[in-house]
Parts: sequence; structure tokens; C-alpha cells
Amino acid sequence: MGWLTMSRYHMGGHETAKAYLDAQFTYSRDVDGITKGLKVLASSCPQNRTYYAAAQVMVDGVAGDIFAIVCKVMWNPKSKTGENFGYKDMDESMGPYEDSCPGRILVLLTPTDREYALDWRRRCRANLDRRARKIEDGDRIKLASALTFSDGHVGDEFIVVKRGRRLSFRDPESRYGYAISRFMEREWTIVPVTRVHKTIFA
Repeated sequence: MGWLTMSRYHMGGHETAKAYLDAQFTYSRDVDGITKGLKVLASSCPQNRTYYAAAQVMVDGVAGDIFAIVCKVMWNPKSKTGENFGYKDMDESMGPYEDSCPGRILVLLTPTDREYALDWRRRCRANLDRRARKIEDGDRIKLASALTFSDGHVGDEFIVVKRGRRLSFRDPESRYGYAISRFMEREWTIVPVTRVHKTIFA
């Protein structure tokens, strides 16, 4: 399915992309005397970029399988063209590229044998594992692949500068600072550093 775009005035009174999509994917319809529909059990739309939801199949009020819905989201409340909101929907069996689904949604999904859905769930869990890694201020890290920055610097080893939840990175030689996008989702290792401890005499 392609993109569907609209102004905020056509969002049915919903103030956010998440609220609108929750309503869109919670519905029931009578088909040949049978009431069929979906019910969104949990959802998330971080930074209004990607919507993830656990949706349960409902048939005549009986709850069935739970699968994941993924929507790419465009959110621009100040759009001068009136295209404030847009989305492109798919389900997990289509193998979405977006694979940052929160764990609280993944755990609700019922088992599936669909190959693309299984691969998508595996990628999401791998991302969760990467984001859960511990890193401290002063750690030296090595990226699996070197990055090229806007100033022309190419590097794969950096010193971590951690201020609360905010991370930045310093080149070990030049001491210049750099930002690395989606760092916790990248492949990296901590470089062991030999620390010299003070000798304490009794």
C-alpha cells in the first residue's frame, strides 16, 4: 500500500499520529453475518517516525491471533501545503525494514510460522539486545566499520563522553568531538584499556 496523507483537520479530532492510527486499526465490521475486526492492544510511535502496534484479530467478540502492524509515519504539523500527517502501513509478514519495535509490544505477539515475520521479530529482538548494552563515560569503543564525518575525519575508535543519557564521542588522537547517529543500534565493542592503579603502602 502507498502513502496516505492528510491535513490535521481530516484526522477525526485525533491530536497525534499514534492516536489516529490506534483508532484506524481498532474496528469491527459485519461480513455475511459475522463480526470481524481488530483491536490494538499496545502501540508506540517514537518521534512520530514509525508506528508499531500489537493488533488482535477479533471474530464475533472472540479474541484470536495477535500480530504486529508497522507504519512509516510523516508528521509535519506546520506544513504549508496542508500535508500534516501521512502514513504507509504494513504488517510484520511483509518484512518491514523498520525494526525498532519496543519489547512490550513484541511479547504480546502470538507464535507465527511466516518467514518474513519471524525474521522481522528476530531483527527487533537483536536491536533491543544492542540497545541494552552497558557503556560508561570514558570507555573506548571500536566500531565494526569506520565512519566518515562532515569534516573529512574517518575513524572507528572513539572515547565515550556520557552526560546523563546523552552520548557523544571524542577522537582518541585529535580529541575532537563527534556525534554518531543510532549508536546503540550499531555494531561495536569496548576496547580493553589497561588501567594503572596507585600503589598503597601499609
